[in-house]
Amino acid sequence: MTAQPIVSARLSETPLGPAPIRPEWILDGAPQARVAEIACSADGASLTAMWDCTAGTFDWYFGGDETVHILEGEVQVEGGGISRVLRPGDVALFRAGTWARWHVPHYVRKLAFCHDALPRPVGLWLRAARKAGRIRRRLTGAVAAPGGLAAQGLGTRSPGARTARSRRPAALPLSSRLLFLGLRTAGFSLGFVL
Repeated sequence: MTAQPIVSARLSETPLGPAPIRPEWILDGAPQARVAEIACSADGASLTAMWDCTAGTFDWYFGGDETVHILEGEVQVEGGGISRVLRPGDVALFRAGTWARWHVPHYVRKLAFCHDALPRPVGLWLRAARKAGRIRRRLTGAVAAPGGLAAQGLGTRSPGARTARSRRPAALPLSSRLLFLGLRTAGFSLGFVL
């Protein structure tokens, strides 16, 4: 079965189902959470969902990277010595392996973009392969293949983003794509589309 090329949803009409917070994570109140899956990548490594929650304080563990866009309400999040209040229009990234304390004063609704992180050795190899591709293109004068974020001019960070990396993602060399296809065929899910 082929995945749909375009998936869309009208958030105001998307029904949410119960998504109970683990009782041992709840620190104060009786927060009630609900969720609706909006889309999932073909390889199952990425998910877009809408989630909401009533008042309460609880700890939350992020098993994969999650970028949230607050749609309604507000939440104070704390983790790693950082405390932020997120309100409608705010976006935040919670990295895989992060514990965060959520304090919802009344209600919060968010759009969540979840992605399973690559295993560390694969991520290191991928960065090395991309760097080798950039060096090869510089030496040969080749241009990166269009596609993905780079083709849309979205591979660069916004001026307000706090990061040391600001280069566009490079296309993988053919040899890397073939290796990844071989790994995928062998049953490994690498969490991205080639």
